[in-house]
Amino acid sequence: MEAIEQLASQWMAEHPEYHAAFADVDQALANMGQASEAQDNPFLHLSMHLSISEQCSIDQPPGIRQAVELLTARRGDLHVAHHEVMECLGRMIWESQRSGRPPDGQAYIEHVRQRATQD
Repeated sequence: MEAIEQLASQWMAEHPEYHAAFADVDQALANMGQASEAQDNPFLHLSMHLSISEQCSIDQPPGIRQAVELLTARRGDLHVAHHEVMECLGRMIWESQRSGRPPDGQAYIEHVRQRATQD
């Protein structure tokens, strides 16, 4: 497997609730563009895990690696930390879309750091 495939499979293993969606490719492709408030999109969720992993590996935006490491240490679990970072990432994307401005990487990192310093 390619490195990205290995990383994806590790995150997929962390989410057994999505295994059925990942196993049925035809159904997954048919459902890909459907939004539901009652159910998470497993592909969006996996994509966010991969995005955060990549951001940390290249430290982009600068400081994200340290902020995620601090949050991970505080929570004692990388997976739990990633879920909190996802909320910050989603907020940054939403605010960027709403305002029509580029994503604010510094605000994103500050939100992650704030979570790392709160109980």
